[in-house]
Amino acid sequence: MAFCGLDFGTSNTTLGIWRDGAPALAALEDGKDTVPSAVFYDRRGVLTIGRAAMARYVGGEDGRLMRSLKAVLGSALIDEKTQIGRRAIGFRDVIADYIGAVKQRAEADIGAELDEVVLGRPVFFVDDDAAANAKAEDALRAIATSLGFRDVSTQYEPIAAALDYEQRVTGEEMALIADIGGGTSDFSIVRLGPARRAKADRAGDILANDGVRIGGTDVDRHLSLGTLMPLIGYRSPMKRPGRDVPSGYFHELATWSSINRLYTAKTVRELNEVRREAAKPELVERLIRVIEEQRGHTLAMEAEGAKIALAETARAEVDLGWLEAGLSVGITPEELVAHTRALAERIAARVGICLDQAGLKADDIDALFLTGGSTRLVHVRAAIRAAVPQARVVEGDTFGSVGTGLAIEAARRYGALTRAAGGRISAA
Repeated sequence: MAFCGLDFGTSNTTLGIWRDGAPALAALEDGKDTVPSAVFYDRRGVLTIGRAAMARYVGGEDGRLMRSLKAVLGSALIDEKTQIGRRAIGFRDVIADYIGAVKQRAEADIGAELDEVVLGRPVFFVDDDAAANAKAEDALRAIATSLGFRDVSTQYEPIAAALDYEQRVTGEEMALIADIGGGTSDFSIVRLGPARRAKADRAGDILANDGVRIGGTDVDRHLSLGTLMPLIGYRSPMKRPGRDVPSGYFHELATWSSINRLYTAKTVRELNEVRREAAKPELVERLIRVIEEQRGHTLAMEAEGAKIALAETARAEVDLGWLEAGLSVGITPEELVAHTRALAERIAARVGICLDQAGLKADDIDALFLTGGSTRLVHVRAAIRAAVPQARVVEGDTFGSVGTGLAIEAARRYGALTRAAGGRISAA
């Protein structure tokens, strides 16, 4: 029997454990300690997760790919079912299949059964809806319990990241933790220090928590709508003056958790009618091809890939030859910023709310600790940095800080936590 911390993320998942007396991340896929939050069911219903799931889809295998599973929590979809081959399966069961596979892989890595878990959770699953937030956490807890965890608790993801960061601090400091992930952006202001690491109760050190349901998948969506969707008919005119091709198809196609809804004969029939009335029917024909061939996830991956590339290059070339020979588009960092600036501003605005909660000024923050894949976006980083310009910027493990911190929290709750030489913590 063993305890762990599970960071079930919108884009990637990690699982924190204790190995040789210290927090670590379990190997979850081909020796890697991160696994994409993706599932693929083939026509027989056989499950594959992670990178292998996406590879089977990209390779053209017949089946169903689903990503951004965490986004289902807090939405109406959590109580709905989806068609997998000839059977309908509940979204709760899809999430359970994924987390169950992650649990089994971690258990194989450590050679022990995991029966106690601290689940990471965003500050808000849903913005401005306490009931929906409670329902989302309850659903996640229930799924974990159904998988054999006998003790299930939760911790805010930015607090977990703070615990990871605290292992390296050498003196007292006030830290703003920014966890900008795939589905949410979460912030905490925490007092950290070597003398505080082994405290049983850290409530007095946590001065503020806030967040917003905006993350990397929203950046993908806005970038796709601004650069890729116009190539398949978005905002193109109908023959009738003053009307455009209906936009709902494109918004669903640009949203990871909604793409599969479009893969129906009804959608194709509707789009064939739209094509007949479109001023540029060749664009709608491309859209129909995407739906008929179930390549919506491929299009979403192209947007995500361009976003990632633009963190390191001056131009991302998106080859859409799989849709139409010779079709491609180049995207620049300036275009990325133009299409997603408002998202960055909304994310950074939560810093001010945290400061108000804590009763602090911007220059009271000693360190800005960054974690989560979306902190790689230059304009997002800049917007957050501008809110606390005097703070020292500390780079966390982009995908691993939360999982590691959850392992520390699990040791605090379920293990024998002690302070080792040098102030670091260890657990029996």
